[in-house]
Amino acid sequence: MTATYALDGSRDGDVELPPIFETPFRRDLIHKAFVNLTSHGFQPQGRKPTAGTDVVADSNDPPTGQGVSRVARMKGGGGGRQGQGGEVASTRGGRQAHPPIVEKVIYKKLNKKENKLALCSAIAATASKYLTESRGHKTAEIESFPIIVSNDIESVSKTAEMTKILDSLHLSADAKRLESRKVRSGRSLLRGRAKKIGKSVLFVLSDESHVSKAVGAIPGVEAVSVRNLSVLDLAPGSDPIRLTVYSKSALEEIRNIQSTHLEVMKLR
Repeated sequence: MTATYALDGSRDGDVELPPIFETPFRRDLIHKAFVNLTSHGFQPQGRKPTAGTDVVADSNDPPTGQGVSRVARMKGGGGGRQGQGGEVASTRGGRQAHPPIVEKVIYKKLNKKENKLALCSAIAATASKYLTESRGHKTAEIESFPIIVSNDIESVSKTAEMTKILDSLHLSADAKRLESRKVRSGRSLLRGRAKKIGKSVLFVLSDESHVSKAVGAIPGVEAVSVRNLSVLDLAPGSDPIRLTVYSKSALEEIRNIQSTHLEVMKLR
């Protein structure tokens, strides 16, 4: 049994955790799932097939017996780059030797059972205060893990209301942790990436449509529905585990998650 809380921070009874929270912590599987799922967002890149070869350059014919190297030479009537090497990989402005191609397979696959076990392990890890603090979250005033709140949280749509809720649940200290991040210098600053937006509280709900609007203006705070919950949300950067808040209805949906390892645990 674990404690549940109302939006004002007061104790709101107890609830029994689903069996999924007994899943062993598997850092290796969480990292593997994160790497594979991240690859699904990569964009294929390649080069124009004729890049570097759209020039007037030819090698000698026959290529030997001329007393010069076989590198293709630029043609012309004088001046410019006439006589310089061109077109081939070892010359200025020439083609790449082994350019990237769009046909390269960058979409990594993961076994369904491994992916499900990684997700279950990440969910179970949210019940550990030690793992949450090891990621850098501020949890000194939080008494019980996992953090479970009433279903009233799912109807909150105002940022001002959400700010008060974070204060009452002692989560505002972690949200303010991101305010002290320094501005980066160099190329990232010039390209509009002056600051990294870190990760703070994650709300796991059965319906996140209202809460997503409320937390949109609070840096690092996010909301996600159970059906869309992923290792990418629970372990950003493959570093477990994120400070997570569940609603009661979301906890009931998590109870319905089916996994092979849960059946094995029952037999034991």
